[in-house]
Amino acid sequence: MLTDLTLLPSSDPTSVYRYRDGLYAADLLTTALVHLDLFTWIDANPGSSLEKISHHFNIHPRPTDVMLTLFVAMELLLRQGSDYKLTTLGREFLTRSSHWDIAPYFASLKERPVCKDFLHILQTNKTANWGSYKDEKDWHKAMETPEFAKNFTAAMDCRGVYLAAALARKIDCRNHARLLDIGGGSGIYACSFVAHYSHLTATVFEKSPVDRIARDSISSRGFSDRVNALPGDLFHQPLPPGYDLHLISNVLHDWDLPEVKRIVKTSAESISPRGMLIVHDAFLNREKTGPLPVAAYSTLLMHSTEGRCYSIAEIESVLAEFGFAQFTFHETAADRGAITAIMHS
Repeated sequence: MLTDLTLLPSSDPTSVYRYRDGLYAADLLTTALVHLDLFTWIDANPGSSLEKISHHFNIHPRPTDVMLTLFVAMELLLRQGSDYKLTTLGREFLTRSSHWDIAPYFASLKERPVCKDFLHILQTNKTANWGSYKDEKDWHKAMETPEFAKNFTAAMDCRGVYLAAALARKIDCRNHARLLDIGGGSGIYACSFVAHYSHLTATVFEKSPVDRIARDSISSRGFSDRVNALPGDLFHQPLPPGYDLHLISNVLHDWDLPEVKRIVKTSAESISPRGMLIVHDAFLNREKTGPLPVAAYSTLLMHSTEGRCYSIAEIESVLAEFGFAQFTFHETAADRGAITAIMHS
């Protein structure tokens, strides 16, 4: 376990992250081609909105949004305002009337488990089991079991060793003293921030049993004197007061928009006046046309959680709704970024 969290590797792992994060994008494209024949229908109905597409195929808006955003990022669709039409690439290679249609090339893959998962998610808006394991609960329920929580938290911890250091180097915390890491997992981000800022102390706010896992991880890294972990459920209780710096890292993407608003509202109600909120995540651009690696990652999130990747503009709108202002976007590492905002109300 790395204990000097100020270290950065000598190479850039972004390409390796992308192999994992974009793993399900091809399955969603296959589902759209061979189960829905989506592109042929859009070719016959150009200028259709998300709502019209959802209604025609009897599929739900959240997964449809993820799907259409992916295809815009792949340059298979064009978004014009709220409407969609095919690009030349999409029309020539993905529609049944084209001489160059390659949908049959994908047809032999239609029985892949993740393709079946995606069709079910589109039709029901119900998440699939984590990793498509048929004997596993959905991600949110599985996190309540110690063994799954331990394994999942370890997976996010190893990712965070690199991402947390990149984030801490980008955000100026010199004028802040107490950090609350909301849904902070193993505590890797809290530990990394205090490693980079000697004046900071931090608390990880996590649901049981993850709070116990965090406590052990923090101790193993030697940060127990400056970082602690508190058990709590941010959907059912207020956050502890007295913190002038809040961090929400890789949390909002697990939830649909109503829950995202509840999380931000809870932060707004407890953060100190003039406190700074950091939202760290993989963000789509303001126009929701890319970048492609984030749109691909959003398919994985849509598959296994109730969320998706949000655009910078979508998150800023939510933050503004609850009194945050002075937004700044910071690129960090591996297709991630951070939005910082100050509480004014």
